[in-house]
Amino acid sequence: MRPPASKTRRGPGGSIFWDLLTFERLMTNQVIHLIYWAGLGVIALIAFGTVGAAVGVALREESWIGVILAIPVLVAGLLVVAGLVLLWRSFCELYVALFRLSDDLHALRQAADADQAPPPASRTSAPSGAPLN
Repeated sequence: MRPPASKTRRGPGGSIFWDLLTFERLMTNQVIHLIYWAGLGVIALIAFGTVGAAVGVALREESWIGVILAIPVLVAGLLVVAGLVLLWRSFCELYVALFRLSDDLHALRQAADADQAPPPASRTSAPSGAPLN
């Protein structure tokens, strides 16, 4: 096991910069929310493309057959989009769970290191040269 990190104080902004350079504190918990919403935005674009494709199929065919063909395209596309939303959510939750597990293990390690640290020896006054008991 590696020794516990030192608790030296840094100037303002130095802690954030140090956290970016080292892996003592993981930044992913804060970033995963942005990644999640960005992924949902991409999935929304896919949903708009699916609706656009269904409308395009309906308009391309000038008869009622086009509408009949567009309905399965729309339903299948929206089912795929719903599946993508569920998969993206579970993927992001997996990463959040893994990083929270890492934080919990880090806290347990710090507690175990604190328990293993030797207690400070109490010194009693004794004449010089005499052994302490």
